[in-house]
Amino acid sequence: MGYKTAFIGLGTMGYPMAGHLKEKGHQVCVYNRTGSKAAQWQARYGGEIASSPAEAARGAEFIFTCVGNDDDLRAVCTDENGIFTTAAQGAVIVDHTTTSATVARELAQIAAEKGCHFLDAPVSGGQAGAENGVLTVMVGGDETAFARAEG
Repeated sequence: MGYKTAFIGLGTMGYPMAGHLKEKGHQVCVYNRTGSKAAQWQARYGGEIASSPAEAARGAEFIFTCVGNDDDLRAVCTDENGIFTTAAQGAVIVDHTTTSATVARELAQIAAEKGCHFLDAPVSGGQAGAENGVLTVMVGGDETAFARAEG
């Protein structure tokens, strides 16, 4: 039954992106700082809701993030209830946030120290592209992790 995944951030882009993962047969656990948005997503797609990024990431093979900016991404990754506190060795973190290269490199380094992989994967195509599952994804990171995510 697909991969065990986490999706952090259910905004304009993340909400439909997480939905596509669920519709493709993956197990999806979502976290959104506005809990009502996560409840709305669950009512539409099923899946699980986590109370923190750490809870969502626990045991996930792939962890997707799509949050507002550099500071939001750092927070969901490195805070005391962040992804890095529970991410499993070998997990692939795929960040779809449009962030600075500095933050992407910083988080990739922390991920490597934790035994995880980090792919910087901003998207292009807007809300319609996200809803229709036709986004263009530009990916930077380890080729082996990319091959796992692509498959």
